[in-house]
Amino acid sequence: MTQRTFEQTEQALHGTFETPQKLESTFEQLAILYIVAAKNIDISVLGVKGTPLKANIPVPDFLLSVKRCVFLLDHLNIMASMVRVCLILLLTMIVVQLHVPQGKAVQVFPPVNFTLTVSALARVLLRWKPNPNQEQKNYTIRYDVKILAPVSEEYDTKKTHSFQTAALHNGFSAQIRTLLFHNGLQMTSDWVTAELQPPPGAANTAVTNLSCATHFTIFSTVSLHCTWLPGKGAPEDTKYLLFYRYETCTEECQDYIKDKWNRNTECRFSVTHIIPDEIDKLIVIHINGSSKYAAIRPFQQLFNQNAIEKVNVPRNVTVFLEQNDLLATWEKPISPFSKECFEYEFYLINLKTGNEQIWNIYSNEFRLRIDVTCKYSIQIRANHHICCRRGFWSDWSEILYVGENKQENFIAWILAGLCVSMCATIVLVGIICKMKFVWRKLFPPIPTPSNKFRDPFPNEYERARTCTSETETELVSFDEDLSCSALDDFVF
Repeated sequence: MTQRTFEQTEQALHGTFETPQKLESTFEQLAILYIVAAKNIDISVLGVKGTPLKANIPVPDFLLSVKRCVFLLDHLNIMASMVRVCLILLLTMIVVQLHVPQGKAVQVFPPVNFTLTVSALARVLLRWKPNPNQEQKNYTIRYDVKILAPVSEEYDTKKTHSFQTAALHNGFSAQIRTLLFHNGLQMTSDWVTAELQPPPGAANTAVTNLSCATHFTIFSTVSLHCTWLPGKGAPEDTKYLLFYRYETCTEECQDYIKDKWNRNTECRFSVTHIIPDEIDKLIVIHINGSSKYAAIRPFQQLFNQNAIEKVNVPRNVTVFLEQNDLLATWEKPISPFSKECFEYEFYLINLKTGNEQIWNIYSNEFRLRIDVTCKYSIQIRANHHICCRRGFWSDWSEILYVGENKQENFIAWILAGLCVSMCATIVLVGIICKMKFVWRKLFPPIPTPSNKFRDPFPNEYERARTCTSETETELVSFDEDLSCSALDDFVF
């Protein structure tokens, strides 16, 4: 490379780069110089005075780094410009929305005649009317409804009425306002509030601990059973009455069970209007009361019909052994739902070790490897799974047994051995008695000679003693003969 080329390169490297454009221009000039040197191109051809360059000089790495910096700076400038544009657009939209002339061009008025009416047990009708001063031309009007109590809820509707199902023993309150949509903008009015006061009644007189359960019967009907406790402040003469509502049907209980003070604490409906295959429908329970001494406060509670269903027991449960496996099969409970809608609990007890296990199963059969030297007890129960909300677990099925404990056979052998031993002992005792009797017969005792010379005039004591001794000797001899004879007959 000529001296002129190096001078041009040094001048480019030590130049002042005030802007990315100038930096990029300098990079291009340096690149041209090194390409000229590498390819033996005459600089004069490119508009640069000088002689042809013959040197083979590689392009330095710092030139590539400079190029990347230029590229990065360009992109950063572009991104900064885009961010500035987005911020300007966002601020413009906010300013436009804040300065929409609602008060001048469009004014949003709240609804009028907002009322709450109890239309059925635990059912409230919310009704209102559009504000007559509200301009409706070229506008979309909806209503924002907010339930404040007993449970918070908010929704919007285009209608001028709405129904709500809620327990009303603690009152009910709601708010409503107008929503106006125009050119993609939403404008709202002020809130309007209405309220229902709680029903009258003395404190602590309402029922407590209310619980209910439904049951699907073999007649494809649904029964209902509810229990509760009287309020702590309820007088002894309180008479509670229960009503249930399902959809539009309301019915009063006729079958009560009473406590020791003759107060109703339990109710049964053998048949109801509840539709068994419905999902997530609500059952309303209402209990009020009367007394001579106090005003009884009513009580309401909502139940999901699937959540309080007491599922029936699985049917046709069978268990048997297949080699070293326990195999159990069963059918789904009596229910309008398909078999895929149930889950089961399989309860197994090892009666030899006392070990208990429970498995959750989602089919109608179960196979398990077991110890065939043990005896097991099996029970199964069911509940809802996929199709609807889980209810109450069914009762356990009847206990079934499978297998046989080897320990029981061992005990049986022990008992048999004890019986044989006792029998052998009795026989041995009989033999011993028999041998003793034969010995006495073979070797009788030598009799004592009698005194032939007796006192012709014995005193009373000697006479009594002689008679008693002879009598005892005869009785003892007779008893021994009789005992040995009886034993001899028993043994032989």
